Amino acid sequence: MSTTNPLAASAEAGRRGPDVRSDCWVRITPTSSGGIAIKLLTKVEVMYGEAIRRLTRDVLNSLGLPNATVEIEDGGALPFVQMARLEAAVRRLHPNGTASVSAVPEYLPEFIAGAQGATERDRFRRSRLYLPGNEPKFMLNAGLHEPDGVILDLEDSVAPPVKDEARLMVRNALRAIDFKGAERMVRINQGERGLVDLDFIVPHNLHVVLIPKVEDPQQVREVDARIAAILRDRQIDRPVYLMPIVESALGAIKAYEIATASKNICALTIGLEDYTADIGTQRTNEGRESFWARCQVVNAARAAGVQPIDTVFSDVADMEGLKASVLEAKSLGFDGKGCIHPRQIRPIHEAFAPSPAELEKAQKIVAAFQEADAKGLGVVSLGSKMIDPPVVKRALRTVKLAEALGMLK
Repeated sequence: MSTTNPLAASAEAGRRGPDVRSDCWVRITPTSSGGIAIKLLTKVEVMYGEAIRRLTRDVLNSLGLPNATVEIEDGGALPFVQMARLEAAVRRLHPNGTASVSAVPEYLPEFIAGAQGATERDRFRRSRLYLPGNEPKFMLNAGLHEPDGVILDLEDSVAPPVKDEARLMVRNALRAIDFKGAERMVRINQGERGLVDLDFIVPHNLHVVLIPKVEDPQQVREVDARIAAILRDRQIDRPVYLMPIVESALGAIKAYEIATASKNICALTIGLEDYTADIGTQRTNEGRESFWARCQVVNAARAAGVQPIDTVFSDVADMEGLKASVLEAKSLGFDGKGCIHPRQIRPIHEAFAPSPAELEKAQKIVAAFQEADAKGLGVVSLGSKMIDPPVVKRALRTVKLAEALGMLK
């Protein structure tokens, strides 16, 4: 390791204590010689003690720290968690920490075979489950709840002092966790910190980046350009989609400009906690204070050809309120809604399911479209009424949704 910039006397990372599950705490103190000396406290010493020590030596040697004393308190953490905590501590040894990927080599877990998944620009995004980026215990079984997407959050749910740890945890989780077909999303931070987040997460089979508190299309273009540069430098040939979040009065006014800022935008969403604070009011379940902004987002998204996605419902105990909120969102034209707890996923999916009348109408439109297509006709009609292409497209989507829900064969 270079001696040009002296390292800190010690650095630590992670969480400790008897009530911490799926995590670990480490403290690293560099030494001038003697190799890696490890002081390990774990409840699984017999089964995994030697494996933890071996992993610790591999990580530190790979990161250029061959001599150090390492204290570890293990709460049953999986290897990808231990790797993230160790790397975070090594990076903190450098003056002012290190935000650059290249400043310290990365130590990456292997991709789980078949777990990376794939996505499409127009896939279903009825539910997206927010998970704090520095809490691996919430990530491990998230896919079992079958959300359409999981959001590993680097912004509001992560305290500023541990944001550097969170981006490493999220990077490793993208490689090591099977989210069971859920779209793999990350909400980055604002400004320059968010651009640095991209350096760590984009190469690791990320599907969608959520951009918080967007008030100007230039914010989207900066993120888009950074992603394009990373993909080009890593020689990765796949898209990473964008979902800007409108969270202020100015953002709502500029919603269409934001929604058309990049061809990689797949959806536009709204965050009402920050929006209502910005306009000087309180958020209510009735939503009168946010009706204009939500309609603005829906119309901007539809005009731009992307999906409008509604905000989260914050009372996890109120299932009836959640159902009413989803039905209202659907009536306004939204295609999906955010979740802050797994128990919200199924009610959201059920509420977004097509009604019998909607499904019957959609089937008639699709049948008319198929008949016109078989005859080589450029115009679709149902009885004496002409059917416009956007109506056909929405009917096809309704039928696909019914098939996905088992409502149709």
